[in-house]
Amino acid sequence: MLNINTDMEFIEEQKECSYYDDKISDTRYRIQHDCDANTAYGLLERGWRRFGKMSFVPECKGCKDCISIRIDVKKYEFSKSEKRVLSKNKDIEVYVQEPSLSMEHIDLYNKYHKHMQGKKDWNYNDISPDDYYSSYVDGAQNYGKEILYLIHGKLVAVALCDFFSKGISSVYCYYDHDYDHLSLGKFSILMQLKIAKENNIPFIYLGYWIKDHFSMGYKEKYQPFEYLINRPTVEEIPIWRDYE
Repeated sequence: MLNINTDMEFIEEQKECSYYDDKISDTRYRIQHDCDANTAYGLLERGWRRFGKMSFVPECKGCKDCISIRIDVKKYEFSKSEKRVLSKNKDIEVYVQEPSLSMEHIDLYNKYHKHMQGKKDWNYNDISPDDYYSSYVDGAQNYGKEILYLIHGKLVAVALCDFFSKGISSVYCYYDHDYDHLSLGKFSILMQLKIAKENNIPFIYLGYWIKDHFSMGYKEKYQPFEYLINRPTVEEIPIWRDYE
């Protein structure tokens, strides 16, 4: 059982699904102004995702397509193509630090989402500095970090992550599609795997995976991984199983 100090909890029901045009979603939210690392990891193990001081988990009725997965770091071996991605990005400057906010962040974030609007029909709205701070900087405590990727001093990618002794949660990543030849999205995941291997961190949590989905199905490439087979409450034990 987790020791949850929740300032507010609520369920948003009957909302348009973010992944399917013909489905609706139900999501449980927790707002926690002071969430320690042990509690944050306990929620992560139970399928929750964190943005700022807000954590959420799907509780959709009649649909369980969103599945929490985590890469088994020790067993993971880089493929030949992944080694090529790492090699061609060997000169990129990589920094891990506390989450920050600058106009470089805002401009790159908006550029990424504008591109994805055209590529994958994402809804697009400029993010404001206040909204960015609320979602990606606030609530980081001592475990929320950002990984910055720079080429000749230019910011080309940002990965937001939560770092725990038992796992790294890949919260969000955005990057400059002018550098598509560098496969920056894939490179960011591979860098997180390298960091985890070097620090004996057993898992990389990739968030929700939807099998064969045009936007979420790519995560199946990162095997071996485990998936959460139940939807535990904070009082229940999460059950993870190897995906085969």
